[in-house]
Amino acid sequence: MIPELGHFALALAVAMAFAQGVIGIFAPGLRDARTMRAAPALAISQFLAIGASFLALIWSGVVSDFTVKNVADFSSSRVPLLYRISGTWGNHDGSMLLWCFILSLCGGTVAAFGGGLPASLRARVLGVLGLISGGFLLFTLTVSDPFVRLWPPPLQGAGVNPILQDPGLAFHPPVLYTGYVGFSVAFAFAIAALIEGRVDAAWGRWVRPWALLSWCFLTAGISLGSWWSYYTLGWGGYWFWDPVENAALLPWITGTALLHCATVVEKREALKAWTVLLAIATFSLSLSGTFLVRSGILNSVHSFAAAPNQGLFILGLLVITIGGSLLLFAVRAPALAANGIYAPLSRESALVLNNVFLCAIAAVVFTGTMYPPFVDLLFGIQLSVGAPFFNQTVLPLAAPIILAMAVGPLLPWKRAALGPALAQLWLAFGVALLVFLVVAANRHIIAALGLMGGTWVVLSALTDIAQRVRLFRVSPRSSGARFMLLPRAALGATLGHIGFGVTVLGIAGMTLATQQVIVLKPGQSTQLGGYTWTLDGVHSAPGPNYTQRVADITLSEHGHNFLTLHPSRRFFAAQGVVTNDAAIHTNGFQDLYAVFADEPKSGGAELRLSRHPLAPEIWFGGLIMAFGGAVSLSDRRLRVGAPARKKPAGAVA
Repeated sequence: MIPELGHFALALAVAMAFAQGVIGIFAPGLRDARTMRAAPALAISQFLAIGASFLALIWSGVVSDFTVKNVADFSSSRVPLLYRISGTWGNHDGSMLLWCFILSLCGGTVAAFGGGLPASLRARVLGVLGLISGGFLLFTLTVSDPFVRLWPPPLQGAGVNPILQDPGLAFHPPVLYTGYVGFSVAFAFAIAALIEGRVDAAWGRWVRPWALLSWCFLTAGISLGSWWSYYTLGWGGYWFWDPVENAALLPWITGTALLHCATVVEKREALKAWTVLLAIATFSLSLSGTFLVRSGILNSVHSFAAAPNQGLFILGLLVITIGGSLLLFAVRAPALAANGIYAPLSRESALVLNNVFLCAIAAVVFTGTMYPPFVDLLFGIQLSVGAPFFNQTVLPLAAPIILAMAVGPLLPWKRAALGPALAQLWLAFGVALLVFLVVAANRHIIAALGLMGGTWVVLSALTDIAQRVRLFRVSPRSSGARFMLLPRAALGATLGHIGFGVTVLGIAGMTLATQQVIVLKPGQSTQLGGYTWTLDGVHSAPGPNYTQRVADITLSEHGHNFLTLHPSRRFFAAQGVVTNDAAIHTNGFQDLYAVFADEPKSGGAELRLSRHPLAPEIWFGGLIMAFGGAVSLSDRRLRVGAPARKKPAGAVA
């Protein structure tokens, strides 16, 4: 009964979404206030309907209702409750329902808290969101139905993919999807602005909080996925330039550019067309990532198995959404004339330079990701574009961004002089240069450049705050009072830059990693990273729905034991799958990393041992960036948004 109710709620949501889209788009043209008020009501109703449908699917998984094919194929009563819940979105059909639920949540939020928007703009934004939601809901209902019944039901489900049975990955998809789908609101604002032919400072203030919120979730989602692959897959790395990883990175890059452009629109009413185009591009890349994951075009550990009609349906949605929005932009963009004028050397110019290089990186990543399947489709030639290509093309483009991030915030708006800004950064430059010289002395030039860049970004961001509070130029009490009065949006931006610099430090530190693959028998030792690694033995241990073999490794330094690691190999009988569970010890500045890779027939264990300097900083930096975005969102100016324009005195309602 519950699955039928979920299916009915899904069908009801389809009708509501298309009604919301039609009313929202066309009602403002009729100038009918009552009809325009129907769009928010439909958005909230659609959210409630999809929420009921999604809860019905979760309930089916929790109670192990194996008459639902989705539950029978991707869940089991033997797995812990958390994975029976996360199994709901750990497959193609369920993940699409999650996507639609988050999309309806965005529309419902705009409807509930968009009272300060002009009525026509809010209706059109909701109309665009309704049409997007309607398309994906129709796809879910017709060719990707998660409520298909199965009879006779199996006694036990096939179970959750063992690789996905991890708390980090249980939360990774919802967080990442919120980042993906959240950019739909910025996209809807862009389309609404093109229809109305008006982009101004108020529009920038409305768009920026939504773009910032989505960027925070996408940053957290990418960081969480990177951390999961690092400690679960046992590869010992954090980023592999996997095609689906790139599909998540692309909207993050253009979303970062969108945030900076929206700031310029708000402050100077410049870069209007560029901001609208970035809003369209960011959501288009989010949709493209959805298509690539579900179409089977990309061969990736992240990809879902999908039927051809599913890929074609999403491709059709993609063509309509992206093609229609770009066509509208081509027609209406000339009306978005910029009002603000700025000198070649100014904060605006620094932001433009930053965005040019960000978009260049996005173009390189997109080309490297899509070129192999494109060539295979046209010519039947199998190509592979791996990490060396991306490292050699992306890193040189990132260097100017690092330079601009340090200097840009210290430049005034409209017109600036470079000398005073550089004079404020002498200490940051001196410390960064010292770091470079120390590391380069050991012939680690690449690591030295990366550590220098990360130090430069972090210290320059701190310099910006020090200049704002007049540190060491007034009394500490006065500096503290100035700090408390700083806008939280400015503090959040500084934290975002610091977080990026910390991540750069972590990535540079990982280039100094040392690794060894060795077979040891109990009692044997090896040297790595200044430590002695000794295999004490191998033993069996039970798990909740698996059995495991655990290796006990003792680490010592100068003859003193200080740590024992317990990497394991887990065997999931239901799926016949063996996974590696890495053992990691961290002190916040380095990781000692051990993987039990195999158990030879001759006895002992094949171990993959690593020492990763500064690895934790990769994810600390991501958390700092996401936290910085949250601090910015807490700024009342961003949280409340721009008020609706007052009508001239004597105007008739």
